Amino acid sequence: MLKTNFTTLVLLFFTLFASAQFHTLNIPQSSPEVQESQKLGVTKITINYSSPSVKGRDVWNNPRIIPQQGNPIPWRAGANMNTTITFSTDVFIEGQKLKAGTYGFHIIPKGTTYTLLFAHNNNQWGSYYLDIDKDVTLSVEVTSEESSFSEQLDFEFLDRTENSLVIGLEWEKRRIPFKVEVDLNKTTVESFRSELRGINTYHWQAWNDAANWCLNHDTNLEEALEWVNRSINGGYGGFAADKNLSNLGTKIQLLKKLNKTTELEATKTEAMRLDVTENEANGFGIFLMQNGFYQDAYDYNKTQFKQYPNAWFLQLNRGLSQYFLGNTKAAVKDIKKVLESAPEQYHNRLNEIINEVESGTYTL
Repeated sequence: MLKTNFTTLVLLFFTLFASAQFHTLNIPQSSPEVQESQKLGVTKITINYSSPSVKGRDVWNNPRIIPQQGNPIPWRAGANMNTTITFSTDVFIEGQKLKAGTYGFHIIPKGTTYTLLFAHNNNQWGSYYLDIDKDVTLSVEVTSEESSFSEQLDFEFLDRTENSLVIGLEWEKRRIPFKVEVDLNKTTVESFRSELRGINTYHWQAWNDAANWCLNHDTNLEEALEWVNRSINGGYGGFAADKNLSNLGTKIQLLKKLNKTTELEATKTEAMRLDVTENEANGFGIFLMQNGFYQDAYDYNKTQFKQYPNAWFLQLNRGLSQYFLGNTKAAVKDIKKVLESAPEQYHNRLNEIINEVESGTYTL
């Protein structure tokens, strides 16, 4: 027995010695390195692995290819160096929290179930020296599923939503999936706070977009109001200030959500008095109607149509404002007049709008 073990060790030594590369020559590998990357919200997920091929082998049941039950070691989830997964923010793996960072990814097969190991010790050749008790930050249990045949081992990003996705290791006809989730609001707001201190601090669009994202996700509204004010008023000494209908519109919506009535009315008045083009006036008139400010919309569209009497779409907006105020007859009268000046290609839709207004079924 001792002699057999000694012979095995000698053969292993010479095998390793023969395959070792004591240089940096770029030589094609049978299991080439692969990097997969995916953004989930603002969280970047990067997987680095070496991809072996099936080559007609029973890969999932051959313990020389994939060690079973962790005997004698876990599987490196690929070939050569251990597979690594990097998360740029904190995440949840199968519902369990995992801090941002790079982790060695190892797997213990147990029939159709698998233990997935995320190891903070992430720079190992394979899994030979992985200390499960000391090196592993998180372990989760998952169940495998069938997949279409994949000759090369690879990782797929599946079932993506705004705040979650499934990562699936696929090889041969099997997939090992695990769900990754992020706290979308928390990670995004923290990212905004960091980025707005850099080059983006000089761009009104960045402050407005950050505020608008919070508005649309109903989160961090008070700070979002500060951000949109920065977009409007600029930074130190008013640097990079840019008051326009875009950021004033964001501010109006935030003030409405925050129920800041006095400031809301002042901001609407400020926006309605801006000197704008006819196309900008068209967009803002629609914005006022979309947000339920129907009397403001009527007043604004009436004023803008006087300034731009050839802008038929402003007359249309005036008519629609009257419809939303309950003045159906006046609305129909206004919209019928639009037919006299609007291009021919819009007449079919305008007639449809008239019918919808008359029947009370029109919606923006």
